[in-house]
Amino acid sequence: MPLQNRVTPMGDIVAAPERGLFIGNRGIIHDAQTRTLLKRRWASRAWLICILEWRDIRRTIMKAGSWTELFFLDEATALAAGHRPCFLCRRAAARAFQAGFPIRGREMRPKARDIDQALHAERLDGRHKRLHILTSAAAALPDGAMIFQDGAPHLMLKGLARPWSLRGYGAPTAPLDCAQLITPPSTVAVLKAGYRPQIHAGPFTERDLSLAL
Repeated sequence: MPLQNRVTPMGDIVAAPERGLFIGNRGIIHDAQTRTLLKRRWASRAWLICILEWRDIRRTIMKAGSWTELFFLDEATALAAGHRPCFLCRRAAARAFQAGFPIRGREMRPKARDIDQALHAERLDGRHKRLHILTSAAAALPDGAMIFQDGAPHLMLKGLARPWSLRGYGAPTAPLDCAQLITPPSTVAVLKAGYRPQIHAGPFTERDLSLAL
């Protein structure tokens, strides 16, 4: 049986055999003896996106005294859920994300704790995912942002919406202006500033890949 450690764009953690392109964490949120999640879904405001392999370190999934390993289809999924790049294993990506992150009243780059505090307010509505009202046409959203329409998350890519699934993305469709924004607004600002998230290829054509990468 697969462990409950796969994250959806809505921030839910589900059990699924697929693992995806990235790993990450929200602190320790599991019981090491049963290898099951606790009732809480985060133990820290630092929700990270990490690479699967780093310095030949091998981890035992859900071991005692260590952070709970979570898996994402791709970086766009992790960003939508409210995570950010890790400054340890993805330093270049984290610095690029930091450079585009909007913190009012600050002339210098925001510190990691400032980013985490801002994202925490934008990703949650109580204990549930916060959805945001679109302030412009959905088609104008940057590549890598996600919206909620027709009852499901969709990835925005070149002005079109692709339905998300645990295995990848479906055929493109027109985005609806009545859709809601899943990706935190501050992260959308980072995408608009030029940050390019890694997107799962899935069923994309070669042309799609050239646009997405």
